[in-house]
Order: sequence, then C-alpha cells, then structure tokens
Amino acid sequence: MTYLIDRRLQGKNKSAINRERFLRRYKSQIKDAVGRAIKGRSITDIENGEKVSIPVKDVNEPNFGHAHGGVWETINPGNKEYQKGDQFNRPKGGGGAGRGKAGNSDQQSEDDFIFELSREEFMNYFFEDLELPNMVKTQLTATTEFKNQRAGYNMSGTPSNIHVLRSLRGALGRRIAVGGSSRKAVLEAENELIALLEEGTPLDDPRVVELKRLIHHLHTKLLAIPFIDPFDLRYSNRIKVPKPMTQAVMFCIMDVSGSMDESRKDTAKRFFILLYLFLKRAYDKIEVVFIRHHTAASEVDEEEFFHSRESGGTVVSSALHLLTKVIGERYGSGEWNSYVAQASDGDNWDNDSVLCKQLLINTIMPAVQYYTYVEITDGPPQNLWEQYAEVSDHHPNFAMQKIVTPADIYPVFRELFKKQPK
Repeated sequence: MTYLIDRRLQGKNKSAINRERFLRRYKSQIKDAVGRAIKGRSITDIENGEKVSIPVKDVNEPNFGHAHGGVWETINPGNKEYQKGDQFNRPKGGGGAGRGKAGNSDQQSEDDFIFELSREEFMNYFFEDLELPNMVKTQLTATTEFKNQRAGYNMSGTPSNIHVLRSLRGALGRRIAVGGSSRKAVLEAENELIALLEEGTPLDDPRVVELKRLIHHLHTKLLAIPFIDPFDLRYSNRIKVPKPMTQAVMFCIMDVSGSMDESRKDTAKRFFILLYLFLKRAYDKIEVVFIRHHTAASEVDEEEFFHSRESGGTVVSSALHLLTKVIGERYGSGEWNSYVAQASDGDNWDNDSVLCKQLLINTIMPAVQYYTYVEITDGPPQNLWEQYAEVSDHHPNFAMQKIVTPADIYPVFRELFKKQPK
C-alpha cells in the first residue's frame, strides 16, 4: 500500500485543500459576487481581493432528523388548559434564520457567512468567462519587476563579485596598522646604530650586536605580515529594488448613445479592465482618462462614464477632437506613453466617419503608442469600421477587432496585443 503525505506548508488556521473544495461548492454564489464587484469597482481597483457574502441557508448542510408529524403524547407540568383527547393545530414555524422581525425577542437572527477572496482567486473568477488559459492568468497577475542595484560591500560572497580596489585598500590599511609599531622600533634602532658607528664604537660592542639582532628580528616580523588576508577581501553587494518604469496614460473612449445598452457597456468595461491590467505589467504609474460621447464629447469620472446613458445620435469625431486636446494640453511633453482604447457599437454619421479617419491618420496616431478599437455588435460592420480599416494601412500601431459576446473579449485582446514579428 502506498501512502501520500502532503507536507506543503499551510498558513495558521487555514487549509488550502478545504478552501478549494469550499470554492468549488459555492462557485455560483462566488461568481455572482465577483460580477457585482466588477460592476461596482473602479478600473484601477479591480485587481484586489473581494469579500463574498453567502446566505446561511446556502451554507447549511443537509442532515437526518426525526419528523414531528404523527400522533404525539406529551406530559406538561402545570397544565390547566388542556384535557386528554383535546385537539389543536400544530404551531407554525418561525420566519427562518436571519429573517426575524425587529423587536421580536423570540426569533433569533443569524448573520450571513462572509469570507474574503485573495487577489489571485478574484482574478481567476474574473477571467473565467473570458476563456483565459491558466498560464496567461499567472502572467497577468504577476506585475512586480525588480532590478539589481549596488548597495555597498560585504565581507563574504562569490569570487566573481570581489572588489579588487576595495580589497587592496583594506589590505594596505591592515598592514599599516599591524606593522606600525615595528617600523617605528626599526627606525629608532637604525638611528641609534648609525650614531654609535659614527662615534667609532667597535662592531663587536655588545650594544651594536644587540641593535643588529633587534633590527633583523623586526624586519623579519614585518616581512611576515601577509600582503593580503581573507579578512581584507570585500565583495560587491547587490540588492533587488523595484524597477523604475516610465509613466503611461490610458484613454478610454466609449459611445454612450441610446444604442449602447448596459450589456454592451459591461463588455466594454471588461475590455478596459483587461487593458489596464496589461499596462500595469509594463508601467509603474498609470493615469486613466475617461471620455464619453454621443453627439458631443466630455471628460468624466468613471462612475458617470459607465452608468450614464444618453439618447440620440452619435458623432464620434467629437471624442477624437477632445482626445487631441487633452493629449496636447496634459500629455504632450514626451514623458508619457499614451494608449487609447475605443469601444462602440459602430453607429455614426456617414460624413463624420470620414473625418474620424483623417483625425486618426494625421493627428492622433503620431502622438500615441497604440490605438485599439473594438466594435461591440453582433451585426454586420458599420460605416465607422469601414473607415477605420484604412487607418492600419498608414499606421501599424492601430488595431481593431469585433466583440460579439463576453467570451470573445480575451481572444480579441490577445489578437490586438500579440507580439509583432521583428
């Protein structure tokens, strides 16, 4: 018989296996909570965890018990109201856990079960209906990059990291410190010997012999000091620090006319979220600018961008004019990498679509790193699509794709941002 022992470390009071089983069991409730979080969250806050609340009635497990039907005979002490043979209706049950009325002390309420999804778990559920492979999920959630940077010196390390100049400087200082007293004694003995010899003292004089012996001993002692000692070695120390990245700005442009319903807006938001997570892998600082348009365009906050709805026609060029103005006034210094994502159902005035193509070719595309357009519709391509198709002939950093269902978002995203052959 073979025994498999799982020795993976677990956090205190946590069990990864039980947690995975729990997540599988309540998958539908968790997906509903993640869907609500996507609609209520900011794009820049989408990659954090989420607290999930599950009603107690869904957490309770089935069990066996004795039914209260049939004929029951009970003896109640102090009974003055009923006699043997009396019949009365069975009392009705309470309102259920967590449904007691305020002020009714006979009914006890119980809070819903609340637990928190980790960042990785939340991202897995977020990408699940986008048909995202597991390998790519890991790549998108790993956003930290580091670089090696010098940080002084260590007394231990690998031979390849030895700092020669610093080691020799330390060895020289050690030799000066260790042999200082001996060199001073040698100098004094040599001066005294020279003075005695100049006075005519014979070489066999005991003092002269003693001085010569002392000088020889001190020179031997100085020569015994090693030129370099393992104690002198110094190694370059390198630490990992977050890699400084340039800053980027992400422009989100969306049609909010009457033809863009809530489902299409939700699809557009998921696409914008995916683009934001993609840019977070390459840039440390990202600003997000929201531009909404119908017949007129305006820069708004995220809440109004996704939840405001207008009626009437669509003039896409108004958004492109505003985009050009914002880039020129705030992001035209050359220090920003500009990315634009436009979502629309394709409806636009015929004459305006030609103007949009000219604005993109002549003004906008030279000022941005990448421009992507997604058309959210299940019908045939509209006139805006036909005009935009000519932009890619002039600028390779322009891409466009069509989205029909939410499951198309990630395949479309990969097609838009796939690596280009060099």
